[in-house]
Amino acid sequence: MITKEDVLDYHSSGRKGKLEIAATKPCLTQRDLSLAYSPGVAIPCMEIKNNQKDIYEYTAKGNLVGVISNGSAVLGLGNIGAYASKPVMEGKAILFKRFADIDVFDIEINTQDPDEFIKAVSLMEATFGGINLEDIKAPECFYIEETLKKMLNIPVFHDDQHGTAIISGAALINALELANKKIDEAKFVVNGAGAAAVACAKHFIDLGAKLENIIVCDTKGVISKGRDGTLNKYKAQFASETECRTLADALVGADVFLGYSVGGAVTKEMVKSMSDNPIVFALANPDPEITYEDALSVRDDVIMATGRSDYPNQVNNVLGFPFIFRGALDVRATAINTEMKVAATMSLVKLTKEDVPDSVARAYGVKRFEFGRDYIIATPFDPRVIVWEASAVAEAAIASGVAGIKLDIDEYRDRLEFMMGGSKEIMRIVVDKAKKTPKRIVYPEGENEQILRASAIIVGENIAKPILLGNRESILKKIDELHLNLKDVEIINPNRSEKRDQYAEEFYKMRCRKGMTDIQSKYSMINPNYYGSMMVHLGDADGLVSGVMHQYPDTIRPALQIIKTKDDVKHVAGVYLMVMKNEVKLFADATVNIDTTPEILAEIAILCAEQARKFDIKPRVAMLSFSNFGSSKHPLANKVRKATELLKEMAPDLAVDGEMDMDMAARSDLRKKNYPFSTLKEDANVLIFPDLTSGNIAYKLMKRLGGAEAIGPILMGMRKPVHLLQLGSTDVNDIVNMTAIAVVDAQDISSD
Repeated sequence: MITKEDVLDYHSSGRKGKLEIAATKPCLTQRDLSLAYSPGVAIPCMEIKNNQKDIYEYTAKGNLVGVISNGSAVLGLGNIGAYASKPVMEGKAILFKRFADIDVFDIEINTQDPDEFIKAVSLMEATFGGINLEDIKAPECFYIEETLKKMLNIPVFHDDQHGTAIISGAALINALELANKKIDEAKFVVNGAGAAAVACAKHFIDLGAKLENIIVCDTKGVISKGRDGTLNKYKAQFASETECRTLADALVGADVFLGYSVGGAVTKEMVKSMSDNPIVFALANPDPEITYEDALSVRDDVIMATGRSDYPNQVNNVLGFPFIFRGALDVRATAINTEMKVAATMSLVKLTKEDVPDSVARAYGVKRFEFGRDYIIATPFDPRVIVWEASAVAEAAIASGVAGIKLDIDEYRDRLEFMMGGSKEIMRIVVDKAKKTPKRIVYPEGENEQILRASAIIVGENIAKPILLGNRESILKKIDELHLNLKDVEIINPNRSEKRDQYAEEFYKMRCRKGMTDIQSKYSMINPNYYGSMMVHLGDADGLVSGVMHQYPDTIRPALQIIKTKDDVKHVAGVYLMVMKNEVKLFADATVNIDTTPEILAEIAILCAEQARKFDIKPRVAMLSFSNFGSSKHPLANKVRKATELLKEMAPDLAVDGEMDMDMAARSDLRKKNYPFSTLKEDANVLIFPDLTSGNIAYKLMKRLGGAEAIGPILMGMRKPVHLLQLGSTDVNDIVNMTAIAVVDAQDISSD
């Protein structure tokens, strides 16, 4: 559950809003300043003056989209104006960046006059590579887009119209195939006559539907010829020769219902009256025209889609606009035309019928996706969408003559795959796996504010079942002060627990031959880290997450003494997932083993490779040193060389090589040129450091100076899940992420 406080805190905490501008070139020295600004900047200015197309070579125009609105038709909110629409436009900007790495300036124009709006936007053509019009009311939106498309030599795209049409069109074609119906024979009923409805009806005609087979309804009923009252030209083009006057009349015998209107507009009786294998797209948000449950309760042959993520077949615009603009920008298109929109639709039609990677299915908590009634459109988080859709749009732009440059489409597809990689999906995959079977995770620092805030998210998203250790009154007071929804969370005070003596007795049995006295064991169980570890050991919890308030040794020691390592593991180790722009790498060991031996390094590498596979990463291991393949005979280099030899014996199928320095590990081209005999053919993604000092320094350098996101430390080698947070961590997301990892680890153990 997301509260008002959660939303406002998200938008206001730290740097206000959701966007910032980041420099893509160094700007540290006087020389940098001279290159970036005066006097050096005069040179690219003059190059562009002499050849205007050079603006794409020397500026960010080619990857910059303007998301522009006047706030006159914000989804679900209506005409709230330019100022109030800004959070929505910032959100749209994030989606462009997140899904297609497109930069955005959001522009809110404070006018309801369409001509003033047009003039303002037209004057920005030099700034942007494309314009995404957003949340502008009908019928003005049609006039604004039509006029700007004629005036400007860059793509102008009203997403509320065409994005919805493109995604709906793909789902429609696949639904018609499953219903064994032909698009040129199908009878359509469209409810709504605003921007989305009109654009969708026109797009369906482009896809093969017949105008005479389409009935459009608005708030007054069927748009028919001769209807009383004046119809604007956008509605008039869909006026039908029909005796139907109401939506209920029109749906009798209809093959397809397409709703772009309001929740509850369609009744069960209306769905009953439709033809065999009816197609019902109830796309009103957040409440569809008829609910998924109601439609299926009266027709078991219905093929249903909504705009919601909690039902099958979500029609979501994020499947369209980022990738359509990606393809258009990359060929410097002057427009997004009909051919490009049809190409985008057909790419999604075809992709939906492809075998879906297991990682996508796992992310959605299902065994697999397979083309059928519950899967007629690709999912928004399928990483293949950008490759299929952007390349189809680019190819159509080239073929239809609106592209400014031509690309080799096969090479372009390869570039898209590399650009978007899988790094952005790592934690989403883990969190969605966790949601499938939530486990009991104990938090020894249950009184900590960050732990409590994280627990509220974890409960709200059904990631885990938190168990909070600490003083019950203190925890409840903080929950109330923070306005958190944790009314059913389990709280245990170790000092008053009925199981404290039982745990102490078990601990005494485990440690009595190692100097532990009965008194000491009882005293230890007052310590939440010891108590929590015993809960996991005895099966009263499935995993433990701790460390916000304690030094690393104080949190790992109880776990090692009580939970212990796996039977086949001698040394635990800590790994960080370093998530960078286009890739993810695993750094180990960065937290546990101060010094190492060849045997320890080999074991760390095996543990790390296993961890990589849990994230659907195929491990490619580099054993790091200052030396390359025997170039130094120093003992430190010899240690890593010996570790590599051991590792190859222990795991002959693992892609691994060493010893090598960081340059050789990171760049397969350098390795191929200088050491063509290397058995590691691609860039390494699992980096094993020779000791704790180098691993710890490396991950912190990448995080602080390199801009990488560090997920971890993930403790590897324990018999049951124990994950330790960094002392003083204030990032609630770190706690949520580590909890999700602990849950997935527990799931793996329970399935063994």
